[in-house]
Amino acid sequence: MRNLAEKWPAAPDWTTAVLNKDGISVRTLGGLNQLLVSGDLTAWAQVSGLAGEGVGAGALASGDKYQVRIARDRILAVGERPFPIAAGWHEAGFAVSVMDAGLHVFEIEGPGLAGLVARGTALDPGQASRSASILFAGVSVLFYRLGSPDRARLHVDRGLAPYLWEWLEQSSVL
Repeated sequence: MRNLAEKWPAAPDWTTAVLNKDGISVRTLGGLNQLLVSGDLTAWAQVSGLAGEGVGAGALASGDKYQVRIARDRILAVGERPFPIAAGWHEAGFAVSVMDAGLHVFEIEGPGLAGLVARGTALDPGQASRSASILFAGVSVLFYRLGSPDRARLHVDRGLAPYLWEWLEQSSVL
């Protein structure tokens, strides 16, 4: 039987893979805690202690835990430490799903970030939107800035991470 996997490039070793080109650095972040929260976000805020609507595409997040807005009733809570909230349905009116293994996170940093964003999406790099969910390089990602206008994170379905990495490698901006 023919091995169809031979036509695809091997995924890089995410623990050491780094791209540095034209003033932009791209690396994978591991160890982040990611919770997908759906439902009553006001109830979630009371239980979690995370207030606010969450950041949208191009907006600036800060701190060691924050929220990324996906839709009117859905956010991704991101933290460096585990959240003290169990996965599953909560009687307060929201559901929590652990996304640590489902979403791959790329961190992109450098003065050329705006050019890369302009190449990967139709989003105006100078404007923020309410939802962080955008098409980037033809795939759905969550995009936001963290701590600085020249530092961004992309959360992508883990199965699409090798494709996005290859796109970043071959991008003329990088």
